[in-house]
Amino acid sequence: MKRNVAQKLLASHLLEGQLQTGQEIGIRIDQTLTQDATGTLVMLELEAMELARVQTELSAQYVDHNLLQTDFKNADDHRFLRSACRRFGVYYSPPGNGISHPVHMERFGVPGKTLLGSDSHTCAAGALGMLAIGAGGLEVAMAMAGEPFFLKMPQIWGVELTGTLPDWVSAKDIILEMLRRHGVDGGVGKIIEYHGDGLAQLSAMDRHVIANMGAELGATTSLFPSDDNSRTFLARQQRAADWSELIADPGADYDLHETIDLSQLEPLIACPSSPGNVVPVSEVAGREIGQAYIGSSANPGLRDFAIAALMVDGQRVPDNVSLDINPSSRQVLEQLIKLSLLSKLVHSGARLHQTGCNGCIGMGQAPASGRISLRTVPRNFPGRSGTPEDQVYLCSPETATASALTGVITDPRTLAMQYPRFVEPDNLPLNLEAIQPLASGPPVALEKGPNIQPLPTFEPLPERLAGPLLLKMGDDVSTDEILPAGAEILPLRSNIPAISRFTFSRIDASYYERALPYQHEGSFVVGGRNYGQGSSREHAVLAPHYLGLKAVIAKSFARIHWQNLVNFGILPLTFDDPADWDRLQQDDQLALEDIRTALEQNSAIRLTNQSRNQHYPLSHSLSQRQVAVLLAGGLINWVRQKQSSDRRRSNGPTPSAKKP
Repeated sequence: MKRNVAQKLLASHLLEGQLQTGQEIGIRIDQTLTQDATGTLVMLELEAMELARVQTELSAQYVDHNLLQTDFKNADDHRFLRSACRRFGVYYSPPGNGISHPVHMERFGVPGKTLLGSDSHTCAAGALGMLAIGAGGLEVAMAMAGEPFFLKMPQIWGVELTGTLPDWVSAKDIILEMLRRHGVDGGVGKIIEYHGDGLAQLSAMDRHVIANMGAELGATTSLFPSDDNSRTFLARQQRAADWSELIADPGADYDLHETIDLSQLEPLIACPSSPGNVVPVSEVAGREIGQAYIGSSANPGLRDFAIAALMVDGQRVPDNVSLDINPSSRQVLEQLIKLSLLSKLVHSGARLHQTGCNGCIGMGQAPASGRISLRTVPRNFPGRSGTPEDQVYLCSPETATASALTGVITDPRTLAMQYPRFVEPDNLPLNLEAIQPLASGPPVALEKGPNIQPLPTFEPLPERLAGPLLLKMGDDVSTDEILPAGAEILPLRSNIPAISRFTFSRIDASYYERALPYQHEGSFVVGGRNYGQGSSREHAVLAPHYLGLKAVIAKSFARIHWQNLVNFGILPLTFDDPADWDRLQQDDQLALEDIRTALEQNSAIRLTNQSRNQHYPLSHSLSQRQVAVLLAGGLINWVRQKQSSDRRRSNGPTPSAKKP
């Protein structure tokens, strides 16, 4: 059988199920990635499982999101994570070391391996020929404990790249073209595999840009072959021995086909407030800006900063524009210093920030009121920047830098300068000591600050769910809107009661107060298409669960959030007739009768609107395993029940008493 790269990776890691589109499969996970905004919960979950040591080939914990230490919370959690890494045998990347995705690629990326991460942009490692998937933290914890990762077998979407990129057009414009064509849910249920002659001009870090933002298409992951460009990258990281070729067999086919002629691309930009709102830069040129931002996990390569440095060399950024430089890793920062590129940026008036996620996740660098911010970050969801009414545009480093120099959105092709060429030299300084396995020994006590609180309890699904419809939402609601991040909120990530006060606050600031009376009785919310897009954060499920949310009814769900709902015992259902969405109103009293029986018997589900005396047929796409998880009240309860059952079987039947 002739196989593409995705099929080869899935087949070599398949543990359960068959590779048939839409069927649930279980795959072996080789590596895991956690970051500090989600990793604290993962480590608490490992503690609850009483795990001694992780069972993966390699697991790494990065501190890259919560770097602002305005009080004790983040500093305490950094110490907690370090102690957990020592206890469970996890590599620890300390604050200032860099963003998880490029650092993991530098130090640990290996073609042909699987990687599961509690960050939706884990898919960036697909740039190196890894099957890399973002998931909720609880699923990552399960993988660290040696359990399979379950997903529905995606379609494989082959995207052929042909031609040559013109000057002033780069990798960011390729993924923006995909978003322009297909929107933020065009990749749902799909693995995107790039192939074709056009790949030869894309370095491993160029591919990282494209694979990273496959998350904005809603794709399960994105994949590139492991070829000579991959080998060059690993050789420069002094890891040539980790390289192996992984390419599609000649004549291998795909479920879906697409072609992008790179020579026909032009500079593109995603307008507020969606990564899918893409137009040519020339259409919005001339709009005054207040900020340009270079860096993030979406454009983390040395080349992305070098281009900006060469463009501003000898020039000065206007004083009404903030040019923010966000180095992606300590190693990249050292290389910028070595090549005298950092001095060019600083001399031009640019502001240098610490290595990490920072403004991308709303941790500082918020734009001024009413001012446009051009960013090379992956997302521009409303308010994500930290400014509630933000105007964030997504673009390439070329477009962001050109606009910083002129003070208005500028098509870089119109600048009176030659396109700067940057060829990455060999033998650049590396930072091989930045991540080291921590010394093991006697069992290590977890260092828990006062902000770390236990997880809430989870009850089995009852036979009847009833309560008010507290919130009705439209299409493309993101996890940033369900449970925001930012400098005020994200430090509460390990304190669910405290962080729950911000639930749905960007949509309806009154939600928390309105939900409290139904915290024990239960409530519902309704969404449109692609509900829960964006970040993998479990807090967007745990906080609503803490406030009594029992079921979400939507037209469709984003993959990671849908699975997170299941993992924590919230029922995700979809309308059989999308027109029923229009018939529901906020504060309607709803009920799901005999819901437990319906799930067990796979029978019809009907939502009753008691306020309007109406009934709406609903459906789910849960596997039998997921149904069992929901009935148990979530994955934690299900695992405990499974372990208890396994212990009873291993002990055998209780001997019968002998008759006298």
